[in-house]
Amino acid sequence: MIADDQAMIREAFSILLNAQPDIDVVGTAVDGLDAVARAAELRPDVIVMDIRMPRLNGIEATRRITADPGLATRVLVLTTFDLDEYVYEALRAGASGFLLKDASGVQLAEAIRVAYAGDALLSPGVTRRLIAEFARLAGPRRAPAPVRADRLTDRENEVLTLIAQGLSNAEIAEHLVLAEQTVKTHVGRILTKLQLRDRTQAAVFAYETGLVTPGRIDL
Repeated sequence: MIADDQAMIREAFSILLNAQPDIDVVGTAVDGLDAVARAAELRPDVIVMDIRMPRLNGIEATRRITADPGLATRVLVLTTFDLDEYVYEALRAGASGFLLKDASGVQLAEAIRVAYAGDALLSPGVTRRLIAEFARLAGPRRAPAPVRADRLTDRENEVLTLIAQGLSNAEIAEHLVLAEQTVKTHVGRILTKLQLRDRTQAAVFAYETGLVTPGRIDL
């Protein structure tokens, strides 16, 4: 589903995505309130969500959609990306990642596929820079959550730390000398134990609870 207050964006994205053999645009929304209503009605796998929209912005719309236990929808946030403070807020609201408004059709389609799969939306280097920068800009937003963090085994904490640094499953497997399938199992358990939606949310959790310190990340 495409949520954007600009008709040209909605139409252009719909045409580009419907041309993909494995993607169907099931609907569009003209603002945040419309996005929340349409998400409940259409139950899309992925929503491409603009941040700045009338009536209800994309951040609050994302928060409402991802808070609905009956929806498994993932949200990609549209941004011009000049270190927009709203992007970090959107991540905290439950968005699965970023998408630049000037992205090509190929990049847009691939971002949707990756979001649907629950994987990292950006290259590891970019992910590290983005999350670390927004963590620095935002400062402490909430108290650490030791109860949730304590649910993880030592190995799971290791994997979570590497996820927050932007490593893929294959890179984590190489770093920890594990089979990639074993890493996938650890990632699944981490998300389940911490009640998180995907790897992006796991990275945010790791920074906000102090498991990873942005200033110490080797970029």
